[in-house]
Amino acid sequence: MLALTNPYIIVSLFSYITDLIRGINDPEHPLTLEELHVIQEELITLDNDNNTVDVYFTPTIPHCSMATLIGLSIRVKLLRCLPARFKVKVEVTPGTHNAEEQVNKQLADKERVAAALENSHLIKVINQCIAPRQTA
Repeated sequence: MLALTNPYIIVSLFSYITDLIRGINDPEHPLTLEELHVIQEELITLDNDNNTVDVYFTPTIPHCSMATLIGLSIRVKLLRCLPARFKVKVEVTPGTHNAEEQVNKQLADKERVAAALENSHLIKVINQCIAPRQTA
């Protein structure tokens, strides 16, 4: 068994995490979150010792109405793909959204997230966001 403290394993895990979320599709535009600079590698933190992954995302405009949906999409993608030992935190990059505190509170509330994922329309939209983009 490989030691989880091995620097190569940690770098590989970080690369895996960034690859997972860089390809998430924006709910309004035919671009990925990386292409819109919503997701940036330097705003992703992996703490393997404490089993945490923290992701900050930057909405394209300060009043983005899709911020919570984008955050949910990131959270769902990571929760589905990472080992269960990881605690995932997804937040708006400080100072980049008018309702930053409200969006962060919604994304951190496990009951609200669970309720959102029981909404068939919402989960359909999230699944479209996290599905690999179809190439022409």
